[in-house]
Amino acid sequence: MFDFVDLEHKKLYRMIEEQGELFAHFSIPKNDKYALKLSLERDKYQKYLEDIKIVVLKQYLLALLTLATLSLLFSLYALHPLRNALRLTEEFSRDILHDLGTPLAALRLNVTLLHAMPGDEKKIKRVSQSIDTIASLGDNLRSYLEGHAYQKEEIDLFELLKERVALFEKLYPNITFSLNGVMFLIEANYDAMIRVIDNILSNAAKYNKINGFVKIDINTKNKTLRIEDSGKGIKNPKMVFERFYKEQERGMGIGLHIVKKFCDALKIGIELESEISKGTVFMLHLNNVVRR
Repeated sequence: MFDFVDLEHKKLYRMIEEQGELFAHFSIPKNDKYALKLSLERDKYQKYLEDIKIVVLKQYLLALLTLATLSLLFSLYALHPLRNALRLTEEFSRDILHDLGTPLAALRLNVTLLHAMPGDEKKIKRVSQSIDTIASLGDNLRSYLEGHAYQKEEIDLFELLKERVALFEKLYPNITFSLNGVMFLIEANYDAMIRVIDNILSNAAKYNKINGFVKIDINTKNKTLRIEDSGKGIKNPKMVFERFYKEQERGMGIGLHIVKKFCDALKIGIELESEISKGTVFMLHLNNVVRR
């Protein structure tokens, strides 16, 4: 609604509210005496505001949705070559692991034949250890690529440790392994537990000092497995579980990452303490896998 009013004492271009009515005065070209009064009921004014808000909100959401869609499409387009490259790399790694089985089996057979013949036993043992190391690296890489089906089964941890310790005693005759414990039943995936134990024992032996030790203790009361070594120690204990992190030239830096990955999947808590030149202690908390 509009009206003409006397311009005297009127403030122009300012919104004023009186008796539920909103109005403002506007100047009239070539007229210095009167002003144009435009008024609007407050309810209609509020409705206009709400309508404007809804229109602006719809336009904003539409623009946001358009940007999100374009961003997603661009991301998929940009990442497609990378995904293909990763898939090809994974397939290539699987093929290599598969093909490694045959030469490793042939090497083991030949080493077995060499043991039966007179020769340098130390060199033969070194060759055998190298074969087992390659096989272990292959197992770690296969575990990293494929993971394990975490089907639980009953495992006597003490018996499992005895088997693995017997293997590492042959691989590292200069390291003294000691196992303290009794039968301790847990429910976990057998293959995953082997990978966890083997990787910890392998690191403890590989990076140990000459005539060093590896002590393994099962505490049935606290439900823990403690593995201590007299090795070189770890500079950055917080980093050792990171993928591809390593402090030595040997290895690929995925062994302890796999340990952490499997421990998390099996709900086994893992801690470590380490001091340079004084060794490392791994502590596995087995409360969640103890057979009830």
